[in-house]
Amino acid sequence: MSEQAEIGVIGGSGFYSFLDDVTEITVETPYGPPSDSLFLGELGGRKVAFLPRHGRKHHLPPHRINYRANLWALRATGVRQVLAPCAVGGLQPEYGPGTLLVPDQLVDRTKARVQTYFDGEPLPDGSQPNVVHVSFADPYCQSGRDAALTAARGRGWEPVDGGTLCVVEGPRFSTRAESRWHAAQGWSVVGMTGHPEAILARELGLCYATLALVTDLDAGAETGDGVSHEEVLKVFGENVGRLRDVLFDAVTGLPAERRCGCADSLDGFDPGIRLP
Repeated sequence: MSEQAEIGVIGGSGFYSFLDDVTEITVETPYGPPSDSLFLGELGGRKVAFLPRHGRKHHLPPHRINYRANLWALRATGVRQVLAPCAVGGLQPEYGPGTLLVPDQLVDRTKARVQTYFDGEPLPDGSQPNVVHVSFADPYCQSGRDAALTAARGRGWEPVDGGTLCVVEGPRFSTRAESRWHAAQGWSVVGMTGHPEAILARELGLCYATLALVTDLDAGAETGDGVSHEEVLKVFGENVGRLRDVLFDAVTGLPAERRCGCADSLDGFDPGIRLP
């Protein structure tokens, strides 16, 4: 492709734009279209591609996002490091609205999402993926996490360093019983979009880290009426400016040369398909 980037930012609820002076490009993938066009620009000399996770009009609910196409499209533009902000509910009382958490663990409670490129289904070019079992013990890139944590602290927004993001299917919010169960496991926050993004990034050899903004206490963690979509967007909107600033700094703080091991995720495997 003539247009290239090195860092990808996947925007979530209430975060539909990231760069101001951009080039909009359309990327085709073997898995169908991504959520939207990619928007390419520069930050501090780094070439960045922004992708609206739900589409710029928020027309895609979490369970209908084409995660495989999204990550493939980013890699096809040259992206090798991804930062992915998302809105989450707090599962522990100390993680109230406005908390910024940079998780180091993930629990998958989705039910019907395709979460691998290695499903044995032939691609349009006739190639067929082999069976590949990628290590996922540590789902997030430590270099990406370090950049996010340093950026937040530099902006005076002390983040939570580590914790578990529980990802549910959606689009509904949790029942009180589900929320209390998630909290009882010791998990930190709950969201709907952090998986399968993380594992698909790993299968493509991409660095991936998420910045989770708590917009509410999940249903079972409070005695009120429970969370609403309007509440989520309201709190996200109140914090989107400083989250944007943190992301700007995190992008420029990512290492120019990767030494984290994410790129080696397929070492020893023959994937059977040609990666972009």
